Amino acid sequence: MKRSVIAAFAAATVAAAICGCGQSKPKLHLYNWSDYIDPEIVKEFEQQFNCKVVTDTFDLNESMFAKLKAGATGYDIVFPSSYMVELMRDQGFIQEIDVSRIPNLANIDHDYDSVIADPTFHYSVPYMMSNAGIAYNEELCKDFEPTWRVFGDKRYARSCTLLNDMRETLGAALKTLGYSLNTTNEAEVAQAADLVIEWSKNIAKFDNELYKNGIANGHFVLVHGYNGDLGQVIEENDNIVYALPKEGVSIACDEMVILSGAKELDLAYAFINFVHDPEIAARNMEYTCYLCPNRPAYEFLPEEVRKDESIFIPAEIREKSETIRDLGDFNAIYVKAWDRVKASQ
Repeated sequence: MKRSVIAAFAAATVAAAICGCGQSKPKLHLYNWSDYIDPEIVKEFEQQFNCKVVTDTFDLNESMFAKLKAGATGYDIVFPSSYMVELMRDQGFIQEIDVSRIPNLANIDHDYDSVIADPTFHYSVPYMMSNAGIAYNEELCKDFEPTWRVFGDKRYARSCTLLNDMRETLGAALKTLGYSLNTTNEAEVAQAADLVIEWSKNIAKFDNELYKNGIANGHFVLVHGYNGDLGQVIEENDNIVYALPKEGVSIACDEMVILSGAKELDLAYAFINFVHDPEIAARNMEYTCYLCPNRPAYEFLPEEVRKDESIFIPAEIREKSETIRDLGDFNAIYVKAWDRVKASQ
């Protein structure tokens, strides 16, 4: 789908407004997850809007939020997961979105409205959909069964990892036990913590970053991780397979929000609109191995991507899966359980 003349003219108008007559290029500051956008797309945006994009990265929603709460400033766009959007909104960290400045919102695939924090885009715009499952080396994991209980399998002792993420890992245990990963029942969360403690005796470590290289180089044979991260590993190693546990997975939407103190509003809106151009979104999906909920973009994807079940989750698994939500005061139940898990190490 080619960009229309009207859209091209609008982009040129925005670029002109951004550039003005200043001598130095304006800088758009992003706070994003690592390896989460095609660098070539960033370069094209910089060229089209005569600007510089500066990116800092984080590996946990909680660490990102803690940094902002501690007073970090200077960011324009941040990429939190849906449940964190709700918390950031309620505490006044993000500003309301002017949807009239993002015409490409018309491309959003509303089949994913239940995962998106706010399908009306008052405070956030969806960026990428992810899920957390299991990757394994099929040469070293014979008779593999797609279940979370594999992390307790003694055949993989000290050669597997779980995410160092309170909600993701307790959520995996909750799904294993047949509970909601958003339960507010303290006894259920306590049972999940007990199960994670049992698994922790079998794993090499809790980890959010090294698992990718670890499974790629054979140091780990089984890891809990995000589909896009692991999809990039699979592209380089045919022995690695991504599996969706039969009990269901967490499905998240990482979203784009504009901070209350953002200085480059014109660039921020231009960037959000740019990444939702269908052709740009498709290229970004191919690079990240995540799903951008942009329906026209699917037409530009290779058939192998459209058939990739780690990206387009089959209906039977999706029905068992959930989205992590902010639980307000009940978050304390999870913090208490996670502290117990970590204290057991």
